Amino acid sequence: MARLATLLRDDAKLRISNSGDGIAVIFQHGLGGGDAQIAQAFPFGPGLRRITLECRGHGASGLGSRRPFSLEMFTDDVVAAADQAGLDRFVAGGISMGAAIAMRLACRHPDRIAGLLLVRPAWIFDSAPVNLRPIAEVARLILDHGPDKARAIFAQSETAARLQRDAPDNLASLFGYLDRPDAAPFAQVLADIAADGPGVSARDAAVLGIATLVIGNAMDAVHPLSAAHTLAAAIPGASFAEIHPKALDSVRHFAELQAEITTFLQTYSNFRSLVPS
Repeated sequence: MARLATLLRDDAKLRISNSGDGIAVIFQHGLGGGDAQIAQAFPFGPGLRRITLECRGHGASGLGSRRPFSLEMFTDDVVAAADQAGLDRFVAGGISMGAAIAMRLACRHPDRIAGLLLVRPAWIFDSAPVNLRPIAEVARLILDHGPDKARAIFAQSETAARLQRDAPDNLASLFGYLDRPDAAPFAQVLADIAADGPGVSARDAAVLGIATLVIGNAMDAVHPLSAAHTLAAAIPGASFAEIHPKALDSVRHFAELQAEITTFLQTYSNFRSLVPS
């Protein structure tokens, strides 16, 4: 069972989930996700400790009043969560936005990161990548028209038609943003993060000297397989794994994802030093 804690950052009360015992991994959710998303994706078993901070406005964490939202802000919050948990070194990882946070952690705090797990990355190095335009589109519709009207407009859009054909799982996520009970205030999180970037460069990636696994899948317009390939090629010695598309079979997707993560964490003997004595 997860051990829950809170962290106050500025005036935002943030929720931290801490489960298992063993190799310490801070594993972050995607944009609009939370601890429930990570519980589905991350393996649970002996020898693994998983810590997840629900970012501002996500899960049980408050929005706070500080603006704009940014990947830098979310990363700094994760560092504070690691400090509170007493973690000097840990494996950093995450899905989509969580992968961007992990990448920034590795480049900005190299002394603290022992390994990297980048799952379905949406960012490479640039801000506001083209693949995040559907999220920016939904955010703008909500901010301009409110959630109900925005949903009707988006349902008839060219973007919705394209995603229904090519990446139905992405379309479901976008409708999920529109259907959130807090869709109106959360739209600003969507707009700010979709326009942001991880604040790291190819040069930063090229000097990373840690074990890295990058995982991608096809049929995903928001998290293109090409982005995962590019990041894996940019990080010296990084491993790459392609898993079954979530859009075709989510059960197989998560089973393969958990297997890849487990193998990675068990392969590198230096990760054993991340187990508290």
